[in-house]
Parts: sequence; C-alpha cells; structure tokens
Amino acid sequence: MELKREAAALVELIRAELRTRADPVRAVGARAYMKSAVPFLGVQVPAVRRLTRAAAKVHPPDDVIELRDCAAELWRAADYREERYAATELTKLPIAVGRLELLGLLREMIVTGAWWDHVDAVAHGIAALLVAHRDHMTPLVLGWAHEQDCWLRRSSIICQLGLRARTDTALLSEVIMVNAADPEFFVRKAIGWALRDYARTDPDWVRAFVTDHADRLSPLARREAMKHL
Repeated sequence: MELKREAAALVELIRAELRTRADPVRAVGARAYMKSAVPFLGVQVPAVRRLTRAAAKVHPPDDVIELRDCAAELWRAADYREERYAATELTKLPIAVGRLELLGLLREMIVTGAWWDHVDAVAHGIAALLVAHRDHMTPLVLGWAHEQDCWLRRSSIICQLGLRARTDTALLSEVIMVNAADPEFFVRKAIGWALRDYARTDPDWVRAFVTDHADRLSPLARREAMKHL
C-alpha cells in the first residue's frame, strides 16, 4: 500500500517510537504469555496507546480513509505484535469512531488477529458502529454469530460490552443462544463475560436469562454471568 507523505510519516513515527521503547526481557515474557508466533518488542499496551495518539497529533490523518490506510499498513506489515496494537488504537481516534469506512478493516483484524488480545480490542470499534448504525450493523452482527470463525462469533457476543442501557437485549440473547452449545472456551467465556457486564445495568434481566436457559448455557458461562450477583 502506497501512503501519502504525511500518512507514511505517521506510520514510520509509530514504528520508530515503538522500537525506541523496546524491552527485550519483557518481550520474551509477553510472547510466551500470549503464545504469539509474532515477536514482541516488549512495550506495554498503555504506552502503545499513548505513543500512537501522540504520533497522530504530530501527523494527523486528513480524513477517515487516510487513517484507515495507515492502520491497515501497520496491521498488515507488522513485524511486532505492538504494531498491530497501534493499528487498533488508530481506529479508536475520534475521527474514526462509528465510521462504517472502518468496518472492513475491523473485520480483517478480527479474522487475521485470531486471538483474544486483538479481537477484544477491536470489539470497542464494533460497539461504536452498532450504536451509530443499528439498522446496518444488527443483521451483520447476527450473521457473525453463525460464522464458522470462532473469533467472529466471539465478537458478536462481546460487541455490546460497556453499552449499558444502550444494549440491545434481543440481539444479545440471540447471539448467545446461537452459540450456547459451542465447546470453544473463548466463546463460552465471552457469553459469561457479556452477561456479567450487562448485569451491572440490569441484574434482574441477567438472573432471569440464566435461569431460563440454565440447561443450555455451559457451567463456565453460568458461573461467569453470576459472578457478582
């Protein structure tokens, strides 16, 4: 991908800043913990977020398309996992939040990231899209719930985390029940997590949901859902 000069400067600044903060000792531990085929630089996630946002102030993208292209370049050409973390952080900048132009890239990040750290970070972007474009995103999220790819299914379940009163409970219920029998740990964990999160807003709804579907929800999902109730 050929970027315009300012966009290329943003990407290169992020790469340079990441390498400046490299910690080889931390990198070894992080890679082992994340079971990552891609090496780490050893930069902590909060630092990645800060330096990415600082770089975007030095070289601000002209528009959401330029930002998307910068994020895609960082993601696709990443030599280190933190470069992908930075790519995801770019998609959270105010200019990008809730913009459908990012949807294709966010889906790519879910499918090619294919691990919980990438997928869960992208969920915030899907949530913003769902709030901004209910009519477009609701059937898409329902479709993800039926996908063969377990990370798209996980995303369909956790994409309403933090929405509180804006949670679409009909959508939440459907994506959960479609996947209730799935033996995949990360899907079952997602179900429990999504229910536990919504319990902060409507504990009675969650209690009733778990009771009504106790025979179909996994013990893990039930346990996670009821953890604070």
